[in-house]
Amino acid sequence: MTGDFAPLATTRQTHPVSELPILDMSAFRRDPKGPGAARFVADMLAAAHGPGFAYLTGHGVDGALDDEIFAAAQAFFSLPANEREAIAIERSAAFRGYTLLGSEITKGRADWREQIDFGPEQDAPPADARPAWRRLRGPNQWPASLPSLRTAVLCWMDALTDVGLTALRALAAGLGLDPHHWDGDFVPDADVHLKIIRYPAPKPGTTNQGVGLHTDSGLLTFILQDDVGGLQVQLGDRLVEAPRIDGAYLMNLGETLETATNGYLKATPHRVVGPPVDRDRISIAYFFNPRFDSPFETVDLPPTLAADAPGAAHEGVGLSAYGENNLRIRLRSHPDVARCHYADVL
Repeated sequence: MTGDFAPLATTRQTHPVSELPILDMSAFRRDPKGPGAARFVADMLAAAHGPGFAYLTGHGVDGALDDEIFAAAQAFFSLPANEREAIAIERSAAFRGYTLLGSEITKGRADWREQIDFGPEQDAPPADARPAWRRLRGPNQWPASLPSLRTAVLCWMDALTDVGLTALRALAAGLGLDPHHWDGDFVPDADVHLKIIRYPAPKPGTTNQGVGLHTDSGLLTFILQDDVGGLQVQLGDRLVEAPRIDGAYLMNLGETLETATNGYLKATPHRVVGPPVDRDRISIAYFFNPRFDSPFETVDLPPTLAADAPGAAHEGVGLSAYGENNLRIRLRSHPDVARCHYADVL
């Protein structure tokens, strides 16, 4: 899920990975009130206020789950085209399912990637449900010939939900809030979102835009990627490479957290450029977002932090009901789903 951002006129560059911080969550997970936890909270806040990206280690997720979801992703994209297209996203009002190459749009341009989207397993509401964002809930679509995909996806999403709550609690503590300030927007359930993405090796005449420069619209995004590279983060006037680090998830913040903190926490623009001519790229993005009915209101910052809050660039994003903004962005990104399921609200 992406929000708009103006293109950046710069060429691809390579920079040391150390330009993005690497933070160990383990002390905070063991004892959120201990001295090691306090250091992690301070480092998390600095990363969220500065680059808006950080690598997280010590998250407690079994590496076997990462291996399983990667294997399932590769198996899915190896299925015959007719099996993938049988669960096309346009069949789902909840935007769950397979998106063909070039069918998703960022900044008016087609992204050169194919993907499959998932959310929590839910019952489908009525086709004319109001408010319309209620239709974003529903069942996932699963390929009949690949039952391992369901198990891998649902187990990995459960594990990443714990990582998301831990990270959000650390940020709340850093902002001077109760660490559990936002728990009610996620517990016992939330409207999280998962994308498994393949960026194919480019062919003559195809775009190099894996996904265009954008900011994410939600709260926190966690990225598990292979070692091909191509993810770039905007730091000032440069695009900095953000490659895979074994055992780490790359976390970035979205527009809703930026808006809720008056810009103190930062939603940073990023993009993906196409892989080398001889390789595909696989990436798995987990969007840790609140329930669609959550207002996710602004917070009162301590004076020292408020003095350094520049104001949010995305006024009102997600602050009435998160689902309203989420639906707006999805309708723009997936016009095929919009035509099939949302003609009454276009």
